[in-house]
Amino acid sequence: MINFMFSIEEINLMCIFDISDRQTLLSELRESLPDVYDPEMREVYESAIEKLERVSDAGFAEIGLYIADELDGIYRRGGMI
Repeated sequence: MINFMFSIEEINLMCIFDISDRQTLLSELRESLPDVYDPEMREVYESAIEKLERVSDAGFAEIGLYIADELDGIYRRGGMI
């Protein structure tokens, strides 16, 4: 399942950008990367970009992007993602 390809940190990062389609998200992530100075955060950006580049547009459309708190709530209720 593609959801588990991304870490919680990557999912949270992606959710603060326009997630309407993969190309828009990639563009926004790349555009903001030069302004990321924290090494750990930069690693999250770079990892998310790398993974998004490997996913097809159809695969991206199947990803359920939820902020971690929402995701945690779904797990606690026993739901499947």
